[in-house]
Amino acid sequence: MSSKGAGAMSEESSEKSVLMPRRRFPEFREAEGWKLEPLNSLAKRCTAKNAEGKHTHVLTNSAEFGVIDQRDYFEKDIANQGNLEGYYIVEKGDYVYNPRISTSAPVGPVSKNNVGTGVMSPLYTVFRFGSSNNDFYAHYFKSTHWHHYMRQASSTGARHDRMSITNDDFMGLPLPVSTPKEQQKIADCLSSLDELITTETQKLDALKTHKKGLMQKLFPREGETVPQLRFPEFKNAREWDVRTIGNMFRLINGCAFKPEDWRSTGTPIIRIQNLNNPSAEFNYSQAPVPERNRVEPGDLLFAWSGTLGSSFGARVWNGPPGVLNQHIFKVQMDEQQITLPFSLLVLARVEEDIAKKSHGFKASFVHVKKSDLVKVVLLVPSVPEQKRIASCLSSVGALITLETQKLEALKTHKKGLMQQLFPVLDKVPA
Repeated sequence: MSSKGAGAMSEESSEKSVLMPRRRFPEFREAEGWKLEPLNSLAKRCTAKNAEGKHTHVLTNSAEFGVIDQRDYFEKDIANQGNLEGYYIVEKGDYVYNPRISTSAPVGPVSKNNVGTGVMSPLYTVFRFGSSNNDFYAHYFKSTHWHHYMRQASSTGARHDRMSITNDDFMGLPLPVSTPKEQQKIADCLSSLDELITTETQKLDALKTHKKGLMQKLFPREGETVPQLRFPEFKNAREWDVRTIGNMFRLINGCAFKPEDWRSTGTPIIRIQNLNNPSAEFNYSQAPVPERNRVEPGDLLFAWSGTLGSSFGARVWNGPPGVLNQHIFKVQMDEQQITLPFSLLVLARVEEDIAKKSHGFKASFVHVKKSDLVKVVLLVPSVPEQKRIASCLSSVGALITLETQKLEALKTHKKGLMQQLFPVLDKVPA
């Protein structure tokens, strides 16, 4: 992208660019419209290098967490600690643009550093606003309006995982500017929502931790056959039976559909994306559906190849009837020996055990062979005790679901406010 292209703004075009957001606070409704200013007129690039190797706190900028300690994000040091002289020094309050995009973000993230002084790879663009009251832009850089403009401003390069915007072009991109009072009012409003979101997130995390702690006590520890905590009616019951996944379950793999097999109508093909996102679009098959691969609502599924914490693991299917794709097992059991709710719990514990053995990136991709999975040892109590445990944990799960819905509602509300409080930028000049 040329510096005379999308990123560049002449003084004449800046003066003529007047914007109006869809919603303004009452005290600003009669105020003048917003203007566009290039980023480089509001902020300056920070290019001071860590020449003396004084700073060893390496930071990264992710779409999900913003600026964060690299070791916390990757769970290990990625940068060579002995070769940080060429890294940029980043002060608290500086902003960082990461040109790398990911599946969790439509554009390269721009985040404010609230962590503290550190160093970052020279692949990042680091900049500092002239005014210290700049939280308005910390919110704006997360808005769909900004993301849409960035996608327009980016050329389609060969590297699909990077935005094709150079440092100078990025610093020339336009930003909306209102009065300092209006910008601060918007920042305060959105920051208060962030505080509510943080509070609800903490409640949700506390409930998840509580459920995890209950599970640890309601299930026997490794090497034991009796749990630490047992409901009164089962205190004198027998020890739990030692079984294997192969003993308790029948694992039926999905069909190996190819893209050329996909149709626009027919039987829905249940793929990993449909397990992760109930609203994801389906591909369809018009071939006869083998009964063994047919999935009905309420069936237990286990994705044996995927990302820990999202696509990998067990879940109950709540979508339409369909046919199962490969990399997912349909799990069948004899409910006279093990109930569906308890089956979901024990397979979730298997998933946790696999997660403990993985290391490296937080989004660890794992692949478990059926021949290994069937050998995994399970401890199983009587059916009445299974039902009691599942009932207890499902009540906590219901609270988690409620808190999750409240949290998502807050996030949706904030997103809607941002779309109205920030003006839409004009199309990128040709």
